[in-house]
Order: sequence, then C-alpha cells, then structure tokens
Amino acid sequence: METPSSPPEPHWHAAALAHLRQADPILAHAIASVNGPVRPAAHEDLYLALLRAIVSQQISAKAAAAIWRRFAALFRPDGYPEPREVLLLSEDELREAGLSRQKIGYMKAIAEYQERGLLDYEHLSQLDAEAFTQHLTAIRGVGRWTAQMLQMFALDQPDVFSEGDLGIQNAMRKHYQLEETGRALQKRMLAIAESWRPYRTLACKYLWRSLDNPPGPNQEMGWEGAGV
Repeated sequence: METPSSPPEPHWHAAALAHLRQADPILAHAIASVNGPVRPAAHEDLYLALLRAIVSQQISAKAAAAIWRRFAALFRPDGYPEPREVLLLSEDELREAGLSRQKIGYMKAIAEYQERGLLDYEHLSQLDAEAFTQHLTAIRGVGRWTAQMLQMFALDQPDVFSEGDLGIQNAMRKHYQLEETGRALQKRMLAIAESWRPYRTLACKYLWRSLDNPPGPNQEMGWEGAGV
C-alpha cells in the first residue's frame, strides 16, 4: 500500500521492470540487489530543479545539501528563490552561502530565463529529448548532463540514458566488468543500453541505487554526475 508521502507508480512501471529483467540478465541481477523499489519523483518546477542542479555540479550530495540550505535561507519566509530576488542578490551575499562566482553567474542566468517565461513546464514537457536539451543548454552553465537529469527526475521521462554520468559509468563498470574508458566506454554503454529501450531511465535509476552513493533525488539534495 502506498503511503501518503510516496508518489504512485506510473502505469508503465510494472511492465518496465518486467521488460528490463527479461532483456538483460545482468541488469536483472543489479535490480535484485536494490533494497526497495525505485519510485518516480517528478516535480514540475523546472526552474527550481535547474538551480538545484547547478548547486550540485561537481560536488558531493552532502556539500550540495549544505549550500542549498544556506541559499534557501536567503529567501524568507518560505525559502523559495523567486527569480527577481535571485537577480537582486549581490555576489557577496551568494558567496556567503557557499556558491562559487561561476555558479552564481549560472544561477542568475537561470533566474533571468525564468523571468522571461522560458521555463514553462507545459511547453517543455512536450519537447523531444533533443529539442529539450537544445532549449536548456542555451542557458549559460547548463549542459547536456543537466538537461538529462531534469528529463529523468523533474519530468520523469521514461527513456533517457546518460552515458556521460559518472555514477552510471561506475555502475556499468561494476556490473558488466567493463574495462574501456572515455569514448570507447560510452559507446559500449550505449550498445548495452539499447535492449533497455523504451525504459532506460528506470534502468539508470536502479543502476544508481545499486551503488553505495545513489543520485540526489534519492537523497536529501542534488545530483552527482560527470559534468554539467
């Protein structure tokens, strides 16, 4: 029985698990190693999700959580960083929260995008993967990895695969005994993941969970990945 705090499983979840287990015995073993099911965690505020992603870039989830708490404390009473307020804050104020100058520039660019109405959930959720990535990567500081994380977690789209993510790379090295590096590794990962279509997102979430350090949506805050 679902608890009130647990989002319901999407209608395709059981079929997706069955497909993944049947398509790939190694992935089936990885799924079996995870304690408890992976639940969807769609949250429709793409603006907030982008800010969280920038905070999380290239640092641990624990460090990102601490910085996000200090950042949110700047916005009283509810802690929500309204874009106009983000744009008005000085660099010194944001530096005191633990943000680097580079990340401050990125977060202000996101706030400006939101102010211009360019992060509308209803519109962006209808875009295909490439169009969505192109739209987001027009924002300074937002790269392909960040766009993929939003597709997986903020939009909960079912068939996204992030071959550049460090966690996915580590999980596939572990479970598939991969020895390649760089582009050769990513090419091999993409080939393995073909059989997971159209549920590659769920496969990635189980791979993350199969490691000791899962991605941020299963923790208090943030995502950890190979890049921006």
